[in-house]
Amino acid sequence: MIKPIFKREYVNVIKSFIKSRINEADASGVVIGLSGGLDSAVATKLCADTLGKEKVLCLLLPTKDTPKDDTGDALEFAKKIGVKYKIINISDVVKKFASAIHGKGKKEMGNIHARTRMIVLYYFANKNNYLVVGSGNKTELLMGYFTKHGDGACDIMPLADLYKTQIRELAKHLKIPEKIINKTPRAGLWKGQTDEKELGIKYDVLDQILYGMKKGLKNNEIAKSLCVEISEVKRIKNVVSSTKHKRKMPRIARIGQL
Repeated sequence: MIKPIFKREYVNVIKSFIKSRINEADASGVVIGLSGGLDSAVATKLCADTLGKEKVLCLLLPTKDTPKDDTGDALEFAKKIGVKYKIINISDVVKKFASAIHGKGKKEMGNIHARTRMIVLYYFANKNNYLVVGSGNKTELLMGYFTKHGDGACDIMPLADLYKTQIRELAKHLKIPEKIINKTPRAGLWKGQTDEKELGIKYDVLDQILYGMKKGLKNNEIAKSLCVEISEVKRIKNVVSSTKHKRKMPRIARIGQL
């Protein structure tokens, strides 16, 4: 079976990474956007375990479209592990921004939500000499499933080399609450939004396709192993290719000066 597996030694690697990046930047701590979902909970727990809960600030940044149980789960989790937290509703900011530019369209507005959250995170990072921790995973990075300069904007990404299914296993290892582990992945950017609906595929299958691609398997080998249409494998491969620009710094026109 083509499947990325989770190994417990990954935890020490990630903790070492967090500690070294904080020391390198001479930062006083970290700030994380805590959504009530799996990835941000795992990132928060790893940072708290590595740096101490007093050096972790979680920002809960709901809008009018954010499911109430997400905010509730995030608040309950922050209290449970003892990290600092602030709840800041950004609905009015997003509304005023949209009004100023006559913004409309759920995806376009969703991007404004994500970028507004980034502004708030960096405000508190600059104020406290913190680094912004991103909770993106490898699956979403490869698929370009993030907002450029929104949830993709951060200083460090502790989970970015783990597929979504590996993070679920890591969450179990860290004893993250089951209701967070089992929750339907969603960004809460508009009502009814779910990650898998937007991606058009279940994470369990997507991770196996992506892993097969990374292992250098041919399209037909992946399709046969997973019992999926070869057209679906080709679609995923095309998405990975077409979103490369989202994973790179802006291209520079080199003119040859020293």
